[in-house]
Amino acid sequence: MADQASQNAGISPKNVQQYTAFVPYEPKPDEEYMNDAQIAHFQKILEDWRGELMAEVDRTVQHMQMENVNYSDPNDRASLETDMGLELRARDRERKLIRKITQALGRIKENEYGYCESCGVEIGLRRLEARPTATLCIDCKTLEEKREKQMAQD
Repeated sequence: MADQASQNAGISPKNVQQYTAFVPYEPKPDEEYMNDAQIAHFQKILEDWRGELMAEVDRTVQHMQMENVNYSDPNDRASLETDMGLELRARDRERKLIRKITQALGRIKENEYGYCESCGVEIGLRRLEARPTATLCIDCKTLEEKREKQMAQD
Protein backbone atom coordinates (compact mmCIF):
# COMPACT_ATOMS: atom_id res chain seq x y z
CA MET A 1 0.00 0.00 0.00
CA ALA A 2 2.76 2.45 0.94
CA ASP A 3 4.63 1.57 -2.26
CA GLN A 4 1.49 2.24 -4.31
CA ALA A 5 0.96 5.58 -2.59
CA SER A 6 4.60 6.53 -3.19
CA GLN A 7 4.35 5.62 -6.85
CA ASN A 8 1.12 7.58 -7.24
CA ALA A 9 2.77 10.61 -5.66
CA GLY A 10 5.68 10.39 -8.10
CA ILE A 11 8.12 9.19 -5.45
CA SER A 12 9.99 6.14 -6.59
CA PRO A 13 13.30 4.59 -5.62
CA LYS A 14 14.67 5.93 -8.91
CA ASN A 15 13.67 9.51 -7.99
CA VAL A 16 15.24 9.22 -4.55
CA GLN A 17 18.52 7.97 -6.03
CA GLN A 18 18.68 10.93 -8.40
CA TYR A 19 18.85 13.32 -5.45
CA THR A 20 21.88 11.53 -4.02
CA ALA A 21 23.68 10.82 -7.28
CA PHE A 22 26.98 12.48 -6.52
CA VAL A 23 30.48 11.38 -5.71
CA PRO A 24 31.30 12.07 -2.04
CA TYR A 25 33.89 14.78 -1.58
CA GLU A 26 37.26 13.52 -0.35
CA PRO A 27 39.16 16.37 1.30
CA LYS A 28 42.94 16.47 1.20
CA PRO A 29 44.65 16.05 4.60
CA ASP A 30 45.39 19.75 5.19
CA GLU A 31 42.59 21.22 3.08
CA GLU A 32 40.79 24.30 4.41
CA TYR A 33 37.11 23.87 5.28
CA MET A 34 34.67 25.31 2.72
CA ASN A 35 37.31 26.15 0.16
CA ASP A 36 36.37 26.82 -3.47
CA ALA A 37 36.33 23.13 -4.43
CA GLN A 38 34.03 22.21 -1.54
CA ILE A 39 31.75 25.15 -2.24
CA ALA A 40 31.53 24.13 -5.92
CA HIS A 41 30.77 20.54 -4.86
CA PHE A 42 27.86 21.56 -2.62
CA GLN A 43 26.58 24.16 -5.04
CA LYS A 44 26.35 21.50 -7.75
CA ILE A 45 24.55 19.10 -5.39
CA LEU A 46 22.03 21.78 -4.43
CA GLU A 47 21.46 22.99 -7.99
CA ASP A 48 21.05 19.44 -9.34
CA TRP A 49 18.64 18.59 -6.53
CA ARG A 50 16.60 21.73 -7.15
CA GLY A 51 16.53 20.92 -10.87
CA GLU A 52 15.18 17.43 -10.16
CA LEU A 53 12.50 18.81 -7.87
CA MET A 54 11.47 21.45 -10.41
CA ALA A 55 11.20 18.75 -13.08
CA GLU A 56 8.87 16.83 -10.75
CA VAL A 57 6.73 19.94 -10.36
CA ASP A 58 6.48 20.25 -14.15
CA ARG A 59 5.57 16.57 -14.49
CA THR A 60 2.87 16.98 -11.85
CA VAL A 61 1.34 19.95 -13.65
CA GLN A 62 1.30 18.02 -16.93
CA HIS A 63 -0.11 14.92 -15.23
CA MET A 64 -2.89 16.89 -13.55
CA GLN A 65 -3.82 18.57 -16.83
CA MET A 66 -4.03 15.20 -18.58
CA GLU A 67 -6.00 13.62 -15.71
CA ASN A 68 -8.60 16.37 -15.71
CA VAL A 69 -11.48 14.03 -16.50
CA ASN A 70 -14.77 13.61 -14.75
CA TYR A 71 -15.41 9.96 -13.99
CA SER A 72 -19.05 8.95 -13.64
CA ASP A 73 -18.19 6.06 -11.33
CA PRO A 74 -17.84 7.38 -7.75
CA ASN A 75 -15.12 4.83 -6.95
CA ASP A 76 -13.00 5.91 -9.92
CA ARG A 77 -13.51 9.56 -9.00
CA ALA A 78 -12.56 8.91 -5.36
CA SER A 79 -9.46 7.00 -6.44
CA LEU A 80 -8.40 9.84 -8.74
CA GLU A 81 -8.97 12.43 -6.02
CA THR A 82 -6.95 10.39 -3.53
CA ASP A 83 -4.10 10.05 -6.01
CA MET A 84 -4.19 13.77 -6.76
CA GLY A 85 -4.23 14.58 -3.04
CA LEU A 86 -1.16 12.43 -2.44
CA GLU A 87 0.62 13.98 -5.36
CA LEU A 88 -0.19 17.52 -4.23
CA ARG A 89 1.03 16.79 -0.69
CA ALA A 90 4.28 15.42 -2.07
CA ARG A 91 4.71 18.52 -4.23
CA ASP A 92 3.98 20.76 -1.25
CA ARG A 93 6.79 19.08 0.71
CA GLU A 94 9.04 19.47 -2.32
CA ARG A 95 8.08 23.16 -2.63
CA LYS A 96 9.24 23.70 0.94
CA LEU A 97 12.43 21.78 0.18
CA ILE A 98 13.06 23.92 -2.92
CA ARG A 99 12.81 26.99 -0.68
CA LYS A 100 15.39 25.49 1.72
CA ILE A 101 17.67 24.66 -1.21
CA THR A 102 17.38 28.23 -2.48
CA GLN A 103 18.22 29.53 0.99
CA ALA A 104 21.28 27.22 1.12
CA LEU A 105 22.43 28.55 -2.25
CA GLY A 106 22.00 32.06 -0.84
CA ARG A 107 24.21 31.13 2.12
CA ILE A 108 26.83 29.93 -0.36
CA LYS A 109 26.79 33.35 -2.05
CA GLU A 110 27.10 35.04 1.34
CA ASN A 111 30.01 32.75 2.34
CA GLU A 112 27.98 31.44 5.30
CA TYR A 113 27.32 27.93 4.00
CA GLY A 114 28.65 25.05 6.06
CA TYR A 115 28.68 26.86 9.39
CA CYS A 116 26.15 26.43 12.19
CA GLU A 117 23.61 29.27 12.45
CA SER A 118 23.48 28.85 16.20
CA CYS A 119 27.08 28.44 17.38
CA GLY A 120 29.15 29.15 14.24
CA VAL A 121 31.15 25.90 14.18
CA GLU A 122 31.69 23.82 11.06
CA ILE A 123 28.72 21.61 10.23
CA GLY A 124 30.96 19.05 8.56
CA LEU A 125 31.26 17.70 5.03
CA ARG A 126 29.56 14.35 5.66
CA ARG A 127 26.59 15.94 7.42
CA LEU A 128 26.19 18.42 4.56
CA GLU A 129 26.37 15.63 2.01
CA ALA A 130 23.69 13.75 3.93
CA ARG A 131 21.58 16.90 4.33
CA PRO A 132 22.82 19.71 2.04
CA THR A 133 20.27 22.15 3.48
CA ALA A 134 21.49 21.70 7.07
CA THR A 135 21.87 24.94 9.00
CA LEU A 136 22.84 23.54 12.39
CA CYS A 137 25.75 21.40 13.54
CA ILE A 138 24.83 18.01 14.96
CA ASP A 139 25.11 19.21 18.57
CA CYS A 140 22.82 22.20 18.08
CA LYS A 141 20.35 20.12 16.05
CA THR A 142 20.25 17.50 18.82
CA LEU A 143 19.53 20.21 21.40
CA GLU A 144 16.82 21.70 19.19
CA GLU A 145 15.15 18.31 18.79
CA LYS A 146 15.26 17.72 22.56
CA ARG A 147 13.63 21.11 23.15
CA GLU A 148 10.95 20.36 20.55
CA LYS A 149 10.28 17.01 22.19
CA GLN A 150 9.95 18.63 25.63
CA MET A 151 7.62 21.29 24.25
CA ALA A 152 5.43 18.60 22.69
CA GLN A 153 5.18 16.77 26.02
CA ASP A 154 4.18 19.91 27.97
